[in-house]
Amino acid sequence: MRITLRQMEIFAAIARSQNVSRAAEALAMSQSAASSALVELERQFDCPLFDRIGKSLRLNSTGRGLMPRAEEMLARAAEIEGYLAGGTLGPLAVGATLTIGNYLATLVVAEYLRRHPASKIQLHVANTHSIVEQLTRYELDIGLIEGEANDPDLLLEPWLDDALVVFCAPHHALAKMGEANTAILAEQKWIVRERGSGTRALFDRVIAQAMPGLHIQLELEHTEAIKRAVESGLGIGCLSRLSLREAFRRGSLVEIRTPQFDLSRRFYFARHRQRHLSPAVQTFLALCRETSGDAAGTDTLQLPFIS
Repeated sequence: MRITLRQMEIFAAIARSQNVSRAAEALAMSQSAASSALVELERQFDCPLFDRIGKSLRLNSTGRGLMPRAEEMLARAAEIEGYLAGGTLGPLAVGATLTIGNYLATLVVAEYLRRHPASKIQLHVANTHSIVEQLTRYELDIGLIEGEANDPDLLLEPWLDDALVVFCAPHHALAKMGEANTAILAEQKWIVRERGSGTRALFDRVIAQAMPGLHIQLELEHTEAIKRAVESGLGIGCLSRLSLREAFRRGSLVEIRTPQFDLSRRFYFARHRQRHLSPAVQTFLALCRETSGDAAGTDTLQLPFIS
């Protein structure tokens, strides 16, 4: 066989980073060795795989076709290594959007490692836009996202139900009202997630669209920062019920009911349609599916494996 696993590993690393130096660093090898391996691969088959644009390398049509095949070959090789090492599952790269990553995925990952202590798993937490980009670049095996992704290269599978909730500090004027109509909400200062997040996309589509000229006081990337800002009285917020349960229980934040808005949504499993579904991914997904309960409508998200 003329192709080696090392060539495929180097090719995939360069494709992900679009840069030979960064790929070589990730693989703990010299830049010249990585560059030579790529040149040799292309020379063997007289087939360029990248378009050279300055110092950046972008996959051409042939390289894009090779990428999922290379990823599958590497995933299968990792499976074989795991099998020969005593049944260990192969390495797993999971991406989770911020709400899921901070309040749910870490629990699933912890249980996965408890059940498979010799396995290696990486959890990347970012907003929906970033997770989708990493999935399309084959950097992640599976994504747990809170916003719908329209990329044709991705497959989505519904996982859990969720809903956004409008909330304020207990000393805020709206706290005693319990429910607020659209006219009152339009007068408020809002503290919301950044653009690119699934939470912000739903907020804009439902709430902001109904209230042109809405006063956005702050845009923050992290749910905890938004909660702290709302607690201090800077404005009102809108986040996943999953992220607010403990604050509601303590009484540090108060829900404002908004029956005029449909803020329900779903959490999804997302994966590249051409990416190999390895045993590690299948095991992780099965563990996620053990998570029962409605993230939008119950007081306690039921995680049967968590004591």
